[in-house]
Amino acid sequence: MKTDVIIIGSGAAGLMCAMQAGQRGRSVVLIDHAKKLAEKIRISGGGRCNFTNLNAKPENFISTNPNFCRSALARYTPQDFIALLQKHNIGYHEKTLGQLFCNDESEAVIAMLRSECDAAGVKRFMNCEVEEINYTPAPDDWQEKRVGHKFHVSTSREDFNATSLVIATGGLSIPKTGATPYGYHVAEQFGIPITKLKPGLVPLTFAPDDWKPYAELTGVSFDAIVSVGKQSFRENVLVTHRGLSGPAILQISSYWQHGEALHINMLPDIDMEALLAEHKTSKKQLAKFLTQWFAKSFADVWCAQLAERTGIENKPLNQYNDKQRKLIAAQLHDWQVTPSGTMGYAKAEVTCGGIDTHALSSKTMECIEVPGLYFIGEVVDVTGQLGGYNFQWAWASGYAAGQAV
Repeated sequence: MKTDVIIIGSGAAGLMCAMQAGQRGRSVVLIDHAKKLAEKIRISGGGRCNFTNLNAKPENFISTNPNFCRSALARYTPQDFIALLQKHNIGYHEKTLGQLFCNDESEAVIAMLRSECDAAGVKRFMNCEVEEINYTPAPDDWQEKRVGHKFHVSTSREDFNATSLVIATGGLSIPKTGATPYGYHVAEQFGIPITKLKPGLVPLTFAPDDWKPYAELTGVSFDAIVSVGKQSFRENVLVTHRGLSGPAILQISSYWQHGEALHINMLPDIDMEALLAEHKTSKKQLAKFLTQWFAKSFADVWCAQLAERTGIENKPLNQYNDKQRKLIAAQLHDWQVTPSGTMGYAKAEVTCGGIDTHALSSKTMECIEVPGLYFIGEVVDVTGQLGGYNFQWAWASGYAAGQAV
């Protein structure tokens, strides 16, 4: 089959690219090895699809090339996607920190994108395995390098020829949705560099012996500021049987490097040293005093660990001196723990790293050295923070390529 554009991957970025290219009058073939369309959209946001964030800006994204995402994000904004939802009468609501969710199930977003693709004449081939990609570059003596090249894609269904090939295969996160390293293999085939890959937006784990005192506290949570280096996030922290999770931990995990300590301000709104001084005549024990903010089980374990770390026992507040009160406050405002690792790609919401953006055009997402080859979405080294940012990158990068293919 001859077509203008072949897109491999029918997730958020692939669908956006397909509908944009189709609306421009391009003939588009969308190929995916999965049986179901856009499985990651389906499960996102607890089934309500956290489809964007009102606050999306380049600073919310991680990349070895931080300015790369600016062009695409500027040309397709959260308001552009909201307009698409409104066109299809899909209701939505804002949760905390600018996060937008569907009122109904995320299937509404999938149906919208499917409908737009169908209207634009996009041909979909699901449950279709790509077997081989061959590339015929434009002849050297052609004055315009951007024409004359051709991609030949062999699949389990049929063979396709096109002048544009878009890789929208996603990363390694959540393998149960069909994630594979295929996009990286394509990059390797064409000599496109790949930055270091790691799980992002993922729970952090600790060595079992180190975490044993906290392992029975699964489900306990508290509000905190969690920091690594210059990056910090204030949201909930959740204790799990293997370590820490919750929004603040998922956020910081994308910035955390192996061996680094987390700095956790457990009482960000309180001057603990001053408060302990105010209660220096109290006969209430420290752990009991801390139950104003923490579950009793957590306060008891944390105080027992404080004693191991500093020698300061859990005892009535009136038995501490100024130096001890200062140290207790410092520990509460900067609880330092060093994870041993992460829960891996199975529990990660995204993949950090990917196709090196120095090899791509920030305007079109096209490979600089391979005319006609594009990479979009999660497979690229642009990773959003938690809260709808990764979908916004999918829409924006898909739109950018869809306007160029």
